[in-house]
Amino acid sequence: QVQLVESGGGLVQPGGSLRLSCAASESIYTMGWYRQAPGKQRELVADITSFGATNVAEFVKGRFTISRDNAKNTVDLQMNSLKPEDTAAYYCNAKRGRQNYWGQGTQVTVSS
Repeated sequence: QVQLVESGGGLVQPGGSLRLSCAASESIYTMGWYRQAPGKQRELVADITSFGATNVAEFVKGRFTISRDNAKNTVDLQMNSLKPEDTAAYYCNAKRGRQNYWGQGTQVTVSS
């Protein structure tokens, strides 16, 4: 079982920044971040392969940046220019073969 440990959530003002980090217990090909607001479906924010190829959701392009350190088995999400609509529980995701693994979730709240 792959273990994912997340950190970095919190409360910020609109226009502020947060950095989320996720550490995996082993090397994973594709890692990324999803988010889920109350009453809504979970949606992809961004993901990245071990080769550095990325997918970034249109609604965060230009504001969020995903990166990883393969030696440390970590993936980070730098979130800038945060908006109230970014408020959600953010989940680290890892894919190995056909199996998906999930972190416990970390809350991001953007409010003035």
